[in-house]
Amino acid sequence: MEKNGLLGDKLVMALAYGIIGLFAVLCLYPLLLTVSVSFSSEKAIAMNGYSILPQAFSLDTYKYIFVNSGSRILRSYGVTAFVTVAGTLGALLVTSMIAYAISIRKLKYRNILAFISNFTIIFSAGLIPWYMVSVNYYGLKNSMLALILPSLFNVWNMFLMRTYFAGISPSLYEAAEIDGANHFTIFWRVALPLSKTPLLTVGLMYALQYWNDWWHALIFINEKDLFPLQYYLYNILSNVNAISSGRIPSGAAGAITLPAETVKMAVTVITIGPIIFLFPFIQKYFVQGIMTGALKE
Repeated sequence: MEKNGLLGDKLVMALAYGIIGLFAVLCLYPLLLTVSVSFSSEKAIAMNGYSILPQAFSLDTYKYIFVNSGSRILRSYGVTAFVTVAGTLGALLVTSMIAYAISIRKLKYRNILAFISNFTIIFSAGLIPWYMVSVNYYGLKNSMLALILPSLFNVWNMFLMRTYFAGISPSLYEAAEIDGANHFTIFWRVALPLSKTPLLTVGLMYALQYWNDWWHALIFINEKDLFPLQYYLYNILSNVNAISSGRIPSGAAGAITLPAETVKMAVTVITIGPIIFLFPFIQKYFVQGIMTGALKE
């Protein structure tokens, strides 16, 4: 009986690993296809379609992107890196402070703060009033702050952290209060050191949000020196598509054949590269944080 039970467990484990492995391959396939097409010849892609292996291996697409716009791309990388780091740190500070305050049960107005936060998820003033207030009152036109402040606080991330803070034993806070610590000291010296997992989880979410953001640049930024990477590559792709589709007169493009399809894939590779290398190092913290925030006692 024990041998049959062990054999059954092994079969179940083998089946589970097989299904997970198949799912991983299905998830990996689009990424491999993207990289392959980005290193393929535009002519080969037009004749044979997409392939998992590069067709007529070529670096022409990357040369077109970096030779024509190399310095601006590097500058855009710098803008995006600064916005991602500064925005993530600022967002973590604001989000964790609000989450800690709402997690304290004896806080007088905690329910009002929670209601106001929930209210902003359901109702909003609309795009035009938001833009007018941001530009006319906050001065977020052609400013680096325009890429940071609009995404500085996310209600869902706040409630995720609130759940974790609420799981910390109140006796730790009481002991700190007996020793004369105020709420800021408790937050900084007790709550945050015990919350590395949710901080990394929420930090990754904010970092991805800032890294992939091009919408705020489209709305607020006109100066090319302030273009983040995503928006600058979006402009390159839009120009290539416009020329290839004939919306720009042929005299403007001359006799040059632009790599329209491979540019799409190369832009994707350039964009997601740093995130792919970063994610494996913090994946376990991300999973733990999501599971912790999903539990409610």
